[in-house]
Amino acid sequence: MELVPLAQGFGVEVRGLGILDVATDADAYKAVRGAFEEHSLLVFRDQPVADDVQVAFSRAFGPLELTKVASLGQNTFYSRLTNTMNGKVVPPDHRQVQVAKANALWHTDSSFKKTPALASVLTARVLPGEGGETEYTSTRLAWDRLPANLQERLKDAVATHSYANSRDQIHPDLATEMERRSLPPVRWRLNWRNPTNGRRALYVASHAYAIDGMDDRVARQLLAQLVDEATRREFVYSHKWRQGDVVMWDNRAMLHRGRPWDYTHERTMVRTTISATEADGLNDVRPPAVH
Repeated sequence: MELVPLAQGFGVEVRGLGILDVATDADAYKAVRGAFEEHSLLVFRDQPVADDVQVAFSRAFGPLELTKVASLGQNTFYSRLTNTMNGKVVPPDHRQVQVAKANALWHTDSSFKKTPALASVLTARVLPGEGGETEYTSTRLAWDRLPANLQERLKDAVATHSYANSRDQIHPDLATEMERRSLPPVRWRLNWRNPTNGRRALYVASHAYAIDGMDDRVARQLLAQLVDEATRREFVYSHKWRQGDVVMWDNRAMLHRGRPWDYTHERTMVRTTISATEADGLNDVRPPAVH
């Protein structure tokens, strides 16, 4: 296995091993898992991309998350992220385009769920030609850049996350009533410690909007400042998609966002999500119960 650096301090392209190797060979999995824990973002090029192969690869890393209510592909292990319906590109004001715009906010997947995500796997199925890149930044490195006194202040701080919070930033009706009921707010610590190497990462997202014991306006300002610091241009890797690409990232230690494209052209991606477990540090990010 060869690892080719992609960005300063995080992200590698994996060569010499493919996703089928990881799905079927324990030694290949162990090597790639080690790279995942160390580098947070893995890119595989020229892979045999198909739903069943992607699911098998993803399942090697842990239990798969069912898609959320109202997703395309509901109650499956993969979500189709597309601006088409019945084989045709939808109008620019269609809900699926609004969802794509919401995904252009910096976020970490599933922080709004009762069980957050360890990792996500994204594959390109139809590309629009220009635009539609996915950008990534390391919240582990962002944590390291914080002053020691702020790290101490945030070490036990707890934030509230909600799916509706990010959707409301795009349109007040984007999150459906069913989604709001099925995805109530959840609380997580503002940092997540990786049990493999002991390194901490900021755990923030466009889904986060409140901090325990803090005035809401002040909390929102602080959360925005943390995201702005993490996503400074010089710390961002922009992935330009090619057919056959498979990208996997650590939701405990990364923020990502999709970039706009000409929405009159089709862009179809498929995402699988691996749920976090106690072995992934879930107990560390879980806050004390509220009495």
